[in-house]
Amino acid sequence: MSVMAAPKDPRPCSIADALALVGEKYSLLVLREACLGNGRFDQLVRNIGAPRDILATRLRRLVDAGILTKRVYSERPQRFEYRPTEAGLELEPVLVTLMAWGDRHLHRDDRPMVIEHACGEELVPVVTCRACGDPVRHEDLTARPQVPGWTVAGPAAA
Repeated sequence: MSVMAAPKDPRPCSIADALALVGEKYSLLVLREACLGNGRFDQLVRNIGAPRDILATRLRRLVDAGILTKRVYSERPQRFEYRPTEAGLELEPVLVTLMAWGDRHLHRDDRPMVIEHACGEELVPVVTCRACGDPVRHEDLTARPQVPGWTVAGPAAA
């Protein structure tokens, strides 16, 4: 019986690359707090519950990646505040969509927070197609791998 060997490298994937950056525990929670305007270290420690050393590592990584900026808000002692960059703000729809999923599947009767849109109504995020405006549904999607040697099912046969 022949056993197919696993590929040397996993599928090239923007999801995997994004998760390598923001998929670690606490990273998206740091971004949540920064988007809420709670970017000071002590606020982050309190609101996220992360150990200080791990939080400092996540903050450094998010700043280095251009997702957060770091600015001094106190000289003596020197203290910093973290704010989302344009790239960080582009992740906010991911956060509210993830929150909506959690509300539907984990917190049906006890939602921890509601996001209100500028129109005054509660935000219920919907992913739509930029070209036609229709809501995105699984059955309407077709994946087309762009990396040579890869198919939807995995690595192409050699």
